[in-house]
Parts: sequence; structure tokens; C-alpha cells
Amino acid sequence: MSNYKDEVHLKVQEKIYPPEDIVKRAWIKDYDEVYKRSIEDREGFWAEVAEELHWFRKWDKVLEWNFPYAKWFVGGKTNITYNALDRHIKNGKGDKIAYIYVDEDGNEEKVTYSELLEKVNALANGLKRLGLKKGDRVSIYMPNSIEAVVSMLACARIGVIHSVVFAGFSEGALHMRIDDAKASAVITATYTKRRGRKIPLLPTVEKAIKDLDYIKNVIVWDRDKEGVTDKDDKYVDLNRLIEENKGECSPEEMDSEDPLFILYTSGTTGKPKGVLHTTGGYMVNTYYTAKIVFDLHEDDIYWCTADIGWITGHSYIVYAPLTNGVTSVIMEGVPVYPHPGIWWEYVDKYRVNIFYTAPTAIRMLMRFGDEIPAKYDLSSLRILGSVGEPINPEAWHWYYEHIGRKRCVIVDTWWQTETGSHMITTIPSYPMKPGKAGKPFFTIEAAVVDKNGNELPPNTVGYLVIKNPWPSMLRTCWGNPERYEKYWKEIDNVYNADDLASIDEDGYIMIVGRADDVLSVAGHRIGTMEVESAIVEHPDVVEAAVIGKPDPIKGQKIKAFVVLKVGVEPSDQLKKEIQNTVREILGPIAIPEEIDFVDKLPKTRSGKIMRRVLRAQELGLEVGDLSTLED
Repeated sequence: MSNYKDEVHLKVQEKIYPPEDIVKRAWIKDYDEVYKRSIEDREGFWAEVAEELHWFRKWDKVLEWNFPYAKWFVGGKTNITYNALDRHIKNGKGDKIAYIYVDEDGNEEKVTYSELLEKVNALANGLKRLGLKKGDRVSIYMPNSIEAVVSMLACARIGVIHSVVFAGFSEGALHMRIDDAKASAVITATYTKRRGRKIPLLPTVEKAIKDLDYIKNVIVWDRDKEGVTDKDDKYVDLNRLIEENKGECSPEEMDSEDPLFILYTSGTTGKPKGVLHTTGGYMVNTYYTAKIVFDLHEDDIYWCTADIGWITGHSYIVYAPLTNGVTSVIMEGVPVYPHPGIWWEYVDKYRVNIFYTAPTAIRMLMRFGDEIPAKYDLSSLRILGSVGEPINPEAWHWYYEHIGRKRCVIVDTWWQTETGSHMITTIPSYPMKPGKAGKPFFTIEAAVVDKNGNELPPNTVGYLVIKNPWPSMLRTCWGNPERYEKYWKEIDNVYNADDLASIDEDGYIMIVGRADDVLSVAGHRIGTMEVESAIVEHPDVVEAAVIGKPDPIKGQKIKAFVVLKVGVEPSDQLKKEIQNTVREILGPIAIPEEIDFVDKLPKTRSGKIMRRVLRAQELGLEVGDLSTLED
């Protein structure tokens, strides 16, 4: 791929060093030394980490690699819920708060590790009473809640494979995911809360399963005790099931490679893939990445704002915080309701130390101005995390200055549903570069290559690949092994992340965007993220998305869709200013010829911009599957 304007450094060459007190506290103080050791002995490295967790039977072999299939901790027997709950209780921490649940109205519930285990045991017993057994699948369609966490853990306790579906999906998307997994039961709630409204969930489930006669039970969290499960023997009240089945439930001794969960993720076509994660490797990898990247310590209060319906929620709301034994905040609702300072109010109230969110949320909150977070005491914060998409330098600096007050570190994590855990990031003791994710996590060898697998020189955009297996890697795509093999066989027998990136002279990796989001303007390949980041440098812009439109001379021209800060009026003069901003940062080749001002951008329910929707609408094409589109 050709360079343009020195591959657009986008003001990200600066290094910002972490405060000395954070470095002193960090688990790992010398990234380079530990990384070198981890590459020299990957299996020894992960064996050392795995020793920190409980195994009913120790593994015979750390890694069995038969390209492209990996088995980790071969022969080992464990249970992720034992490590998440029993292990801490046996160490005298049963009275420690596991979760602080809060909703938009400020209603609060706290649950200790002992109380959580009691609920998990009871529901696991209840699931067994309903006939569910190891290897069966259960779909979970729930709001962010303690009940959702209990549902996931109860499945994992007895070896049932859970398949969580984001509670904003329509019946069509839900039907497809239930049917593909051939779930025996569905766990749901009567409704979820969003922007002060109750959004019904049970009716969506009923429509989704109406022709699926293999569904034996629908287990319902009847939030207002309306008796919705009384109509049919198929329906079971979740709270009653827990109440009637209290008592010990011994954890199933799971083989390290036994399936833990299926999670569906959409590709560029919108056709979901059922990513399968297994028990041992996922447990070890998520536990350790959370411990090191977030620098988790026993007294920390941690808050990941994601939804449990996404991989971020699985790994970094449920499993990794619990295996690390910390207290987590879990919120049901949106970041701007009932007011745009609600997140900062809760950070202040609960004295949150680690805060992990998405760039789309940061940009949304930026629109309301700097004075909103300034009203709150955010001094408890130590680590700020970013996840889900590249964070542009403008948003990075706002997050660093107005939320972290220049005394926190930002860990900009790159990973995927398929990878299971963090792959590229800085760690808290390491210098940060705004707009760059950082360096590979321990044991990970990443590279930027051309389509033939040749490594590219520094600051050249190419395909991001991973050269080696890692413990939390997906094992297959449910029912579609050919799709799994494609990840490893598209480019020279390495894992193709399908993202574009560049690596600078210091080894820092900048994620440019999805490989399918590349613009080709007059022979120059330009990443959408680079143009969008340049547009957002204008002080009146909060968010932007760009697409390519056919051009008879250039091949493609750039069109931008721009969201302005609250109170800023669109004008032709503003369009010219934005174009000049892009010219100054990227050069004339990247200037958007057309600019539309819009109130919001189409996004997936996990907050990623759906450029294909903009492209289809602009060019009069079929929009395709919109099951992942946020309302």
C-alpha cells in the first residue's frame, strides 16, 4: 500500500509518560524485559500464569498446535466459576462485594461473592432440574444486570454452553442466533430499561421462538412480578427457580478444551458467525490480561460500561473481574440519561479506580462540553481504558485531560470477539502515544503485512496479522469450520484480523480501520479512521464517518457525514473549515469533497459506525442485514 503524507502521523508521535505512583504500583514495571521473556518461552510463560488459578487436574501439555487448530492446557480439568467464586470464598473473601448494580434511576443492588455463589448454585441446580446437561446450549437475552451474570455463571457451573444475545436485537436477529446454536432453553427478562422507558424483551423472545419446537423452556426474570410465567408449563419464573433450588451445586470438572460459550459476531456482510470459546485458555488469558492491563488489585473498584451481550462484557464485566476478585460496577441504561453527567456521578459516588469504555461513548459525552465532568470528583480514577474501535487523538486527549485530569494512564486496547482478550495495548507502566493502541501483549507476535504476507516498513499501512496461537483464541465458528480456517489461511498461514494498521519506529501499532473500510482516491489507499480523525480535529466537530463514492477521474471521492457539538449551527463556511483542517493534517488527497451534517451516525449496538449503511443509502444499494443496527 502506497504511502501518502508520510502515512499521516496524525499528531500521534508524542509520548506521554505515566505518573510515577502508577508505575510503582503496576504489576509489571518493565514491559520490554517481560515481553522478550514471553516470546522466548511462550508455553512456560502461560504455564506460570495458569498456576495462579485452580485446576482439579493439572494439564499434561501447555499447547498442542496443529495448524490452524490449537489446544491449550491439554488434559487439564477446571471450572471457570470455581475460579471466579469458590476460590475467593475459600480464601476468606466471601463478604467482599462482587457487583454494585445501578440503573438509570439510581436504584442500587450490591451482591457479595458468597451471595453470588449462592444464586449461581441455585440456578445451576434449577437448570439441571429442567433437564439441561453438559454440552446443551442456552440462549440468554437479558439486560445488564446481576441476573444476567448469574445466568451465565450458572450455565458455566454445569457445563452448559451459553449464547448471550444483546438485548437490543430484534426477533429476526434473535431467532437466527437461537436457531443456529439449537438452544434448548432461553433465559430472558420481561423488559430492560433505557432512557427512562421499559423496553419489552419477553414478547421479542416469544416471536423469535414461535416456530422453534425444540425450545423446552423459557426462563423469565419477571421484574414486576406480573405472573407472566403462569400461562404455560414451558415458562419458568427465574426467581422462583432460584428460590426452590437453593443448595450446593458441585462445579462440573470441565476439560480445558470443553466449550464455554458461543458469541455471534457480524462480519462486513452482516451475516453473524458463532465464535466458540473454550474453558481453560479463555479463563487464563482473560484473567491475566485484566490483571496486567488494568493493574487490578484487591481493593480496586472497576467499571466496564459495555453490555454483557458483547465480548467485552463476557471477558471484562463477567469472567476476568471475578477471577481477579475485584468489585465491579454494572449499569443498566445509557450514558446520557437522566443527564449527561450520570457516568461521572457514579464514578464519584462509588470511587471507581478503573474505567473502561468505548470511543463512541467518549465522543458522545464530549458533545456536552468540558464543564459536565468538571462538576464531579474523579480523583479516584487511576486507569482509563478504551475498547471497540480506534480512538482518535482528539477524543484521546479529551479523555486524558477532562476525565483523567492528566494523572491517569489510558490503555487503548485492540482485540476482537475472536481473540477473546486483549492483544495490543500499552500497560500502565509504559509510555502512551495518543491515537496508537500500543504494543503486542505478552507472547503475541503481531506484524503489518501486504496481501502476500510480506512485512512492511515502519509507518506503512497494511494488514494486521498475528503470527502465533494464544490461549483465548477462538477454536472454531459454530457449525462452520471452513470460516474458522479462513482466518488463518487468507494471508500466508497467519491469523488475519481483517484490520488495517501501521507500526512506527518504536513498535507502536496504530489501528487504521477495517480492511473493507479503505478508500482508494487517485491510486492512494486511505483509511477511513485517518480521515475521520482529521475531521474531528476541528473544534466544532464531535464525530464523523466517511465513505468513498465513485468518481470518473479519481476512482473514488470522499464524502463525510459529520456530527457537530451541541449548539453549533451547520454552514458552508464550516464545511470549508473542515476541509481545510483535513488539508492541513492529511494533505489535499484526503479532503472530503462532500460533507453532510447529521444529528447522529448509524452504529451497531456495540457502538461501531456502520459505514456500509451510509454507503448503501448514498449509492442506492441494498442495505443488507440491519439486525446489528442501533435504533
